[in-house]
Amino acid sequence: MALVVTRKAEEEGRQPRAKAPEVRNGFGGGSPARGAKRKGGKKRAPSLSKADWGPLGKHPDLDAIVARQRLHLPLSGRITEVDVTRAWKTAAGEHHPDRGGEHDTMQLVNGARDLLLGRGVAAK
Repeated sequence: MALVVTRKAEEEGRQPRAKAPEVRNGFGGGSPARGAKRKGGKKRAPSLSKADWGPLGKHPDLDAIVARQRLHLPLSGRITEVDVTRAWKTAAGEHHPDRGGEHDTMQLVNGARDLLLGRGVAAK
């Protein structure tokens, strides 16, 4: 805080008055804070959309995590339908009953693919 002494105050023998400090908000000078009020009244979007919480999204539910594990896909993060189909073909070639695999295991693999692609009720 700086003190400013005026000639008038010196002549009258009064105490110098204090000068108000400059207020600066960031780099913009005297303008109000940016986040104080938004133009247009629009709300800020949440950090995760509804698609992020689906089976192919960043944060899948427990059933989708089990399905991803059966198809040897990453347990979290976004995946695409192409990734699911590719993983299913690999697992189907490995577990198909015509190639020496178990029928029940193949049903679980098919159910995992159906759950991830949203094709109906999946096997448990």
